[in-house]
Amino acid sequence: MKTFYVEDNFDAIVCGAGHAGVEAALALSKLGKKTALLTLNPDSISFMACNPSIGGTAKGHLVREIDALGGLMGIAADKTMLQIKMLNRGKGAAVQSLRAQTDKNYYHRYIKGVLEKTDNLRILSAEVVEVLTENGEACGVKTSYGSILTAKAVILCTGVYLKSRIIAGDWSKNTGPNGFEAANGLTDNLIKLGFSIRRFKTGTPARLDKRTIDFSVMERQDGETNVYPFSFLSEQLPEKQTPCYLTYTNETTHQIIKDNLHRSPLYNGTISGTGPRYCPSIETKVDRFKDKERHQVFLEPEGADTDEIYAQGLSTSLPHDVQKALYRSVKGLERCEFVRYAYAIEYDCIDSLDLLPTLQYKKIKGLYTAGQLNGTSGYEEAAAQGLMAGINAALYLDGKPPFVLSRDQAYIGVLIDDLVTKGTDEPYRMMTSRAEYRIFLRQDNADIRLTQLGRDIGLVDDYRYKVFTDKLKRIEDAKKEFEILRSPKEVRSFVTKYGGELNGGISYAGMVKRGIPLADIIAEFGVFKDLGYDVLETLETDAKYSGYLERGLLEINRAKRLEDKKIPADIDYLSLEGLRLEAREKLDKIRPLNLGQAGRISGVNPADIAVLMVYLNK
Repeated sequence: MKTFYVEDNFDAIVCGAGHAGVEAALALSKLGKKTALLTLNPDSISFMACNPSIGGTAKGHLVREIDALGGLMGIAADKTMLQIKMLNRGKGAAVQSLRAQTDKNYYHRYIKGVLEKTDNLRILSAEVVEVLTENGEACGVKTSYGSILTAKAVILCTGVYLKSRIIAGDWSKNTGPNGFEAANGLTDNLIKLGFSIRRFKTGTPARLDKRTIDFSVMERQDGETNVYPFSFLSEQLPEKQTPCYLTYTNETTHQIIKDNLHRSPLYNGTISGTGPRYCPSIETKVDRFKDKERHQVFLEPEGADTDEIYAQGLSTSLPHDVQKALYRSVKGLERCEFVRYAYAIEYDCIDSLDLLPTLQYKKIKGLYTAGQLNGTSGYEEAAAQGLMAGINAALYLDGKPPFVLSRDQAYIGVLIDDLVTKGTDEPYRMMTSRAEYRIFLRQDNADIRLTQLGRDIGLVDDYRYKVFTDKLKRIEDAKKEFEILRSPKEVRSFVTKYGGELNGGISYAGMVKRGIPLADIIAEFGVFKDLGYDVLETLETDAKYSGYLERGLLEINRAKRLEDKKIPADIDYLSLEGLRLEAREKLDKIRPLNLGQAGRISGVNPADIAVLMVYLNK
């Protein structure tokens, strides 16, 4: 019989040191909590098991929000950047998103270095096999080594490591990504604690030897310098950026896949986990989109210190011999050599409907979960949840009210509300289309929306706060100049070049509303030349979309009336007359905190909300 001993006593324990665990542990330690960060292997801290990049559509918004609240991901991405660009430049400002190629190994080393220098934080290599509870509250963890660590708050950030299995063809191995060991002991304990466990799947493409790729026949994809970085603290971007390259699959590639679908674990029953809809394998894309003649393949550098190239777009779990044939059918990859073959990975995760909006488990006080354990995909989604779980665990320990961001405050609010209100039956990915107030939730104004909140919590230090307040002053001064009416004589010839009449004075803001680019105004009148890219974007976007913003505020205020209508925690939905059976069951399972959240539950319709309103008014 194994003998357990007390390793140490902490205020909080974070289990898992991926992107979620790192943000959670840093938040806790910065808020003065003695924190343990447990990891199977310190070499896997913030390891990028899949693509060597940060950001992307909607994900870039999350990173800027994490940074605005005082998190680390944005700073780390800027420090280790190989290339950056703004996606969706041809679309509106609300859906434009930063994406950076990062140096994979340097990113890990940088974050590990920050953790090692952080006060109140201890890193420990250990596998957690049990969460300890007493009287419905978390009180520590047990490890596979036979040690006990005590704490009043525990955050589980296990990523894709719970009973993980990697698969390629008919070969499989019970291990984590990139050869790191799996966490096999915790799932059974989570079931005993009442969690609903499900099996999800994701995958990763091959890593190729750069020296065996013919980039000359591909389309070169360079980065940009006329964008802002992820962090509001970063002052500049690297002038020299590493290029990526674009190529495409073809008819031969697709035929190879079709001829071997019976050998694909996704199609022959070997894989039971549910995969991500918005990041499918190449065999799924070929099978699902039969009319598509080709699919994009981006060749991305893994780092400055390696020749490994990540083949984005060719994720697969086909056998190695098929992988080699299909990769070599792609233009420029005819002689490619593999450093690491592609594989799928299955893992255990929980049903996020078991969580409160604070990411605390409904059945046990002081027990929080974050990241891919909650059914999400992506580094950015994980980091955002980790930060919020860390903040709320610290507030819980202090006996203070929780910190919950609403859907009109942040993409982080949309992400967590979706998870705890709607749930997810597949790996959840953040997208701009999920945010109904996305014109308010832009990247350029993330600090304006969130940094004061981070300051109030205690995560935003004096230097970061000064950077923020200085920016607010620049915006305030610029807006005064921006909104001054200019005489027709001064501006008529310029304005009329863009069409339309000018019947009186007009401000620079008025010109932008007419569709005149701010860059043209700056070039013509020599104004605002000392303002940063993000300040200029805020000025231009607020002016261009002022009508939409005003209407949106009315919608937000209407929605807040429902959010402010709280629902008693002990309401008996199952016996509430007038509610449909489906609504009763959904409301009883999720137990929304207010009418606004109740109205967003799948299976609850406006008539059900009307019944609830009548009941609450009584």
